[in-house]
Amino acid sequence: MNDLYELYAIRYATRGNRYSSENFIVNAWSQGGSSKESPIDYYFWLIKNSSRVIVVDTGFTQAEAAVRRQASGGVWDPQFFCDPVDAVRMLGVDPASVSDVILTHLHFDHAGSLSAFPSARFHIQEREAAYATGPNMAHQFLNSAYSPDHIKEFIDLLYGGRVVFHAGDSALAPGVSLHPLPGHTLGLQGVRVSTKRGQVLLASDSTHFYVNFETNSPFPIVANVTAMMESFARLNSLADSKDHIIPGHDPLIRNRYAPLSQKLDDVVFRLDEPINM
Repeated sequence: MNDLYELYAIRYATRGNRYSSENFIVNAWSQGGSSKESPIDYYFWLIKNSSRVIVVDTGFTQAEAAVRRQASGGVWDPQFFCDPVDAVRMLGVDPASVSDVILTHLHFDHAGSLSAFPSARFHIQEREAAYATGPNMAHQFLNSAYSPDHIKEFIDLLYGGRVVFHAGDSALAPGVSLHPLPGHTLGLQGVRVSTKRGQVLLASDSTHFYVNFETNSPFPIVANVTAMMESFARLNSLADSKDHIIPGHDPLIRNRYAPLSQKLDDVVFRLDEPINM
């Protein structure tokens, strides 16, 4: 059937040297810092069947990582497994043949290398484009997760007629739909995908880790806490179960889903296959 898809998570980088207290807005009166190590993984996703290939987010490059590593004095120091564009090729897909790229939001780790997809239309929520180019970006706390170079590239695509704006829930193709999940940014969207195991929701950074939405505990990089809490409540209504919700950065993906192959162990995972229990 043309409305069922294979669904892949591609883990292109990881970062250690961080702690679980960094995953939550800490209540200073009742919660102290945690010494428990908590790495964060960086993913993008690929949706495909016999009719189409859709890329969800485009990651960041080693050049962008070098800029942020220097700015942080070496504290922010990710380990790369592969360039996201090269990973698309590893899955047998020519980036030049991709017709649609969904941008869940425009943060630097989700919106690099847009020019590597020269035939694609880029799908985004209107609110995200307005947020990422509007007066909120005068605040360093809000703009630090965006890359000016990525935003300029996005504007070039807009002027080239290659950006498709969505305002709310929207069907992109049979079996693929877009759903606003604001909070982390004002215009973040998730992607619901029909697979052989049911409706899987790519929640992206509406919930960085499983524990964020499972305990209603927001991640600290947030534009609107109330909106994030409301998005947590919406996740279960969009997916068949909590086991069909895919967070944006959780290393537990590696435990719950099978790798595509031994060669790509720890890099590419099948989200359309049954979960490992």
